[in-house]
Amino acid sequence: MTDTLRPAETAVAAAAADSPQKLKRSIGVVGGTLLTLSCVTPASTLFVVVPDLFGSLGTATALTIAIGSLLCIAVAFCYSELGTLIPSAGGEYAMVSTMAGRLAGWLVFVLSLLVVMIVPPVIAMGTADYLAPIVHLDPAMTGAGVMLLATLAGLLDLRANAWITGVFLVLEVIAAAVVAFLGFAHGERGADSLVSMQVAGADGHADTVTAMMVVSGLAIALFITQGFSTAVYLSEELEHPRRNVARTVLATLAISTVIILVPVAAITMGAPDIAALTGGDISSMVTAWSNSAVGTFVSLCVALAIVNAGIVMVIQNSRVLFASARDKAWPEPVNNVFSRLGRFGSPWVATLAVGVPGALLCFVNLDTLYGVTGVSVTGMYLLVAVAALLSRRGHHKHTHAWRMPLWPAVPVLLIVVLAYVLSQQETGYLLWTGGITAVATVYWVLYLRPRKDTRWLVSLPEDAQA
Repeated sequence: MTDTLRPAETAVAAAAADSPQKLKRSIGVVGGTLLTLSCVTPASTLFVVVPDLFGSLGTATALTIAIGSLLCIAVAFCYSELGTLIPSAGGEYAMVSTMAGRLAGWLVFVLSLLVVMIVPPVIAMGTADYLAPIVHLDPAMTGAGVMLLATLAGLLDLRANAWITGVFLVLEVIAAAVVAFLGFAHGERGADSLVSMQVAGADGHADTVTAMMVVSGLAIALFITQGFSTAVYLSEELEHPRRNVARTVLATLAISTVIILVPVAAITMGAPDIAALTGGDISSMVTAWSNSAVGTFVSLCVALAIVNAGIVMVIQNSRVLFASARDKAWPEPVNNVFSRLGRFGSPWVATLAVGVPGALLCFVNLDTLYGVTGVSVTGMYLLVAVAALLSRRGHHKHTHAWRMPLWPAVPVLLIVVLAYVLSQQETGYLLWTGGITAVATVYWVLYLRPRKDTRWLVSLPEDAQA
């Protein structure tokens, strides 16, 4: 069953809604890849998120990220097929609603909204650490400032943002390359250390990293490369989405995995000892391997990368909220406000609605944000895999789209693995995410479901339905 509006129904709905505004197709594969890579933000992820993995997994960090990247290949296959079948700014929720039903789509929307609201402030709060060589700032206040700056940039034309973020992306790739070069050049241990499964314990001695610890860390590993899904959110603004969505998703995953995984291996091999590796202070290691000038250069590149990530994530997140309003997820006055476009063609109210709360989230406990994000990403991927398993039913079987190899084995295997990974997460984070999902379900039961003819009408742009 599908609840996505088809052409005739869409025309009626559009007339009833007084012809809602459309996003314009203004970027190709290169621009889309630049924006998507910037959302993955490899360097800022490397310097902000990976140190936490070093703290819990030590020398097993590279292995965990590698396993997560392999899982992400299967996830990327699902996104590529579904994204070309359902090229909508709604991203996951449009795909899942179409294939698995409106309730499943609503729940994946809630999970995706959690991810897109939490990830930017998580990254932004790392800015202060990398500006420390020049000025000492409060992490929460600095993160909030970065979020507000990203919000202002997100109000601009998307094509302009693609080139702004492209310049920043070059700088962060250079920073990651410098770290990789220095780490390998100052190697303290061989390549076998990447599978030595050691982490510094509380007493300073090396402890063994268990297989269960690696499985638990996979939720964060999936989060590290999850930005490749941005290509799907941008599908309404990509030229020739049936072809370019898959190209952008797969290219971004491949490039970002290399940019992140190679420096992680270099750091693992080049850290002076297990305690230093577990401490995760990459800036100090870079300075020790070179000098303070190089350390400062890398730190500034990372700070710019974080700003870059904030800009792209705000762009992505505003499109999700814009699409939900266009698809009537909220009471009509709210829908009318969130679906407004500004003079540059961007959904300006939706941009403010995701950017300002993101600034406020910079004052929430970081560990809680990490945990809820990991659970949300895993749950979201699980529902996307279910939708991919159903993607060849009915008329969708004959729709022109990119098709993944090894279907249905890929989505089936992904469902099993992700369900197991989800079961190994901390109870507190599962309860937080489950509680939010439960509230969303109540909203569905009491408001959306009784109004199924006028609310949550997931639609496709007319030029994407052929």
